[in-house]
Amino acid sequence: MQQEPAPLTRHLRVHQDRGHTVLEFRGEIDIVAAMEILPYLDRVTGRTDTRLVIDLSGVEFFDCSGLRLLYRARARVLDRDGRLLLVCTHPLTLRVLRVTGLARLLPPMASLDAALGQPEATSGTL
Repeated sequence: MQQEPAPLTRHLRVHQDRGHTVLEFRGEIDIVAAMEILPYLDRVTGRTDTRLVIDLSGVEFFDCSGLRLLYRARARVLDRDGRLLLVCTHPLTLRVLRVTGLARLLPPMASLDAALGQPEATSGTL
């Protein structure tokens, strides 16, 4: 059952969908946004067996602060036997993910439905 997203900050909304916690990053993800998002990200990724989707489809700008959030989320989720999936469609953000190698570690999906339809074995591990 899908819940209505709860606005937490202007850069983050969180909701549950098909057994996953979905973090929707929104707007410009820079150092200011990252500081707003980090406490929520750490709370969610601090749990064991977390099933998490980070959805970047609402992102207009994404810099190294956003990359740090993704690397941190991935490390924390995998350390706790969780599952992390990424949704991203913006061409410039996809390019940043590819150039930095993060797209290999955390392959971006084209939509939330595509991510949530993935088998459990998909965790972004290599």
